[in-house]
Amino acid sequence: MKMERRRFLKGAGVAIALPMMESLMPKAKGAVNKKPVRRFVCLSNNYGVYQKTFFPDPKQTGENYDIPETLKPLEKHRKDFTTFSNLDHGFTGGHQGVPVLLSGVRPVLAHNYEEGNISLDQKLAEYHGAATRFSSMTLGVRERNLLSFTRTGVQVPNVSIQQAYRAMFFEDSAEKKISQAERFKRHNSILDVVMGQAKSLNKELGKQDQEKLEEYLGSVRSLEKKISQQEPWLKKPKPKTDVDEPKPGNGTEEQLKAMIEIIALALQTDSTRAITCASGFANGDFGLNGGYHGFSHHGERD
Repeated sequence: MKMERRRFLKGAGVAIALPMMESLMPKAKGAVNKKPVRRFVCLSNNYGVYQKTFFPDPKQTGENYDIPETLKPLEKHRKDFTTFSNLDHGFTGGHQGVPVLLSGVRPVLAHNYEEGNISLDQKLAEYHGAATRFSSMTLGVRERNLLSFTRTGVQVPNVSIQQAYRAMFFEDSAEKKISQAERFKRHNSILDVVMGQAKSLNKELGKQDQEKLEEYLGSVRSLEKKISQQEPWLKKPKPKTDVDEPKPGNGTEEQLKAMIEIIALALQTDSTRAITCASGFANGDFGLNGGYHGFSHHGERD
């Protein structure tokens, strides 16, 4: 079969031109199909869900269960997703549970663990390395994203809808690329000096201080790795899209839809393979009048 030189991803108002890819070309005899790329997306509603209308009846198994009211928009995809309930890593305390969702470790206790409180998305980001332009993407809608933490306990800041779109599709100027390349070189030079001095200092330290120094060196090595992963992407062109930059209004519904569109674009262009998105709401959203506290602590009342 003859393949077109350019193909397009289409759906939900999205059309993105694809670059030449081996998987779209005719297969040679004996060619082995590569495993499909796996991606991770965490959409966190920090105020929880109304369980009676979210989880299916546990007595119903298989594909023909009665889909609950909240999941009805996904009706036609029922064969493509699974709903899990009764999963718990033991941390309670209301809103204090949000930062431990993807790690199971409270930030204040991170020092007790070898990998700290690294979150699942950041663990995946380390694994995928330089395979994508962005090792991960941390997003937030009316809510600060408190889900993502590095292995050194640093909270990964979230980016806005506009920032994410521009990072994916706006090509930097030649001057900015040169400046960034020079910055990478300077950082590498500084890190080389720091590592050299630290190794010399290590001989003069006691065991406890050596452990602290090793934690610090781990952070330095992590930064070195990130720089080495980012450098090659300076020379690679960004993907093209005919989807305009989102300019959502002030409503949570508009902003959330725009952010979901951003997530779809990120996955379709393989810009990243690990995404987290936290969402909140404002008074008056969805026809509801009242504060978040009353809605999120309603005690499962009808």
